[in-house]
Amino acid sequence: MKCSLLIPTLALLLAAATPDLLRAQTLAGSCGDLANAYGPYDFRHDRDKLPIVLGAHFKPEVEALIRGTTATTPGHDIDYTLRAIPNHPGALLAVIRLGLKEKTDLPIGMRYTVECWLERAIRFRSDDSVVRMIYASYLSERQRKPEAMKQLEVVEGLAKDNPFTHYNLGMIYADMKEFERALKQAHLAMELGFRQTALRDKLKAAGKWQEPVPAPDPAASDAAGASASASASASAPAASVTSAASQAGR
Repeated sequence: MKCSLLIPTLALLLAAATPDLLRAQTLAGSCGDLANAYGPYDFRHDRDKLPIVLGAHFKPEVEALIRGTTATTPGHDIDYTLRAIPNHPGALLAVIRLGLKEKTDLPIGMRYTVECWLERAIRFRSDDSVVRMIYASYLSERQRKPEAMKQLEVVEGLAKDNPFTHYNLGMIYADMKEFERALKQAHLAMELGFRQTALRDKLKAAGKWQEPVPAPDPAASDAAGASASASASASAPAASVTSAASQAGR
């Protein structure tokens, strides 16, 4: 499953979020040890270890929150999925949606709160930019912008030459009304060949879009320099001739 473009949709999922009544669980550091009977495995790199978990616990009906496979409700199966694969982005999005659906931060069948699952994912793989962007959107929708910005600043350092990451960063910044930062990320994504226009359209709608300034053409600069040197060289002999003629006339 491709997760690089999941982030811009998260704000819609969180728009009706209720207050974080059990946030103290996360702040108290009670989000549990990462050790698990199976795994934990990295969603990005341990792909051969994932099918046994996903096939048994994270089937489409679980991800869609229709029903569970090992219990009536999907919480038990999402719980198991995230213990085995803590940074599974689809499962993280699913647990956020489940919390909204059940109007609680501790959905039925889960041993940790929604925010705990996000904290565990970052603790498991702190270099996972997708997880950090999901968490940043979660925090932003709960009016915790300073914390969200800290997550996004880390992502900026991780983005490097990944156009998808720059694009998704820009979408989140735009949703947070951080338009200058969003514009910068949009330009970086374009420079790296990303052609999706939703971010540009969002910035245009807000009156914040600016076309990127073209980078100087090194070839043109070299040609201009060569032309200037040639002109200087051509004028030097002429000056010498004029001076010589003047001397001869004395």
